[in-house]
Amino acid sequence: MADEQNHEQNKAEPKNIEIRVRRQDGPGSEASWEEFSLPWKAQHNVISLLMAIQAAPVNAAGQPTRPVVWDCNCLEEVCGACTMIVNGRVRQACTALADELEQPIQLEPMSKFPVLRDLSVDRSRMFEKLKEVHAWVQLDGSHDLGPGPRQSAANQEQTYAFSRCMTCGCCLEACPQYNDDSDFMGASALGQVFLFNLNPIGAVQSEERLETIMGLGGLSDCGNAQNCVAACPKDIPLTKAIASLGRDVTVKSLRDLLGR
Repeated sequence: MADEQNHEQNKAEPKNIEIRVRRQDGPGSEASWEEFSLPWKAQHNVISLLMAIQAAPVNAAGQPTRPVVWDCNCLEEVCGACTMIVNGRVRQACTALADELEQPIQLEPMSKFPVLRDLSVDRSRMFEKLKEVHAWVQLDGSHDLGPGPRQSAANQEQTYAFSRCMTCGCCLEACPQYNDDSDFMGASALGQVFLFNLNPIGAVQSEERLETIMGLGGLSDCGNAQNCVAACPKDIPLTKAIASLGRDVTVKSLRDLLGR
């Protein structure tokens, strides 16, 4: 009877959610940890926890502090903005549910990009690589001529997987070859080369894209660790794209060598 009463009492007592946030005032500033304790609520995700801290910025010691800085937008694992390291694993904060995470929940910014402040990082390098590989279909006015070439069902099936890329940076955070000492563009850019080279209109510039990934920081810098596939929240078959591009650049190299 006493055990049942204790059990009921424990159920009635409000639980707290314990959080540790790696904080940094700005680029080049020394990082430190700060702890927070929030009342438990059902269906809390990491973003809602950060919003609660923002609404009442008081740490676990009861001291007023500044709100935590982070990035988010869609809250549906579509935009890729809220990527951070949660309990040692890079992932989207919006789909990280507090009830499924070991406490204290430890939040850190991605390590492969410069920290702007707290959990917010500068991902410009990733976006610049997309520009280098021309990751878009060029509009030259020909769309005014009517519908473009049809895509086969097999082609659509392949391209759909890669069109789901959020440019979130998870694959780059997990990649041992992507770091400050390397020019490697990473799996995200290579996946987009594969995607747009498959597109009937985008294929017009396939040679240009292949030329880019044959240069410094391109395909040859991939160490085939395959961490990118394991880290991708959209299960994009990135190693398949890298293998296919490897065949394409080999064929292009032979054609260039033979002058064909």
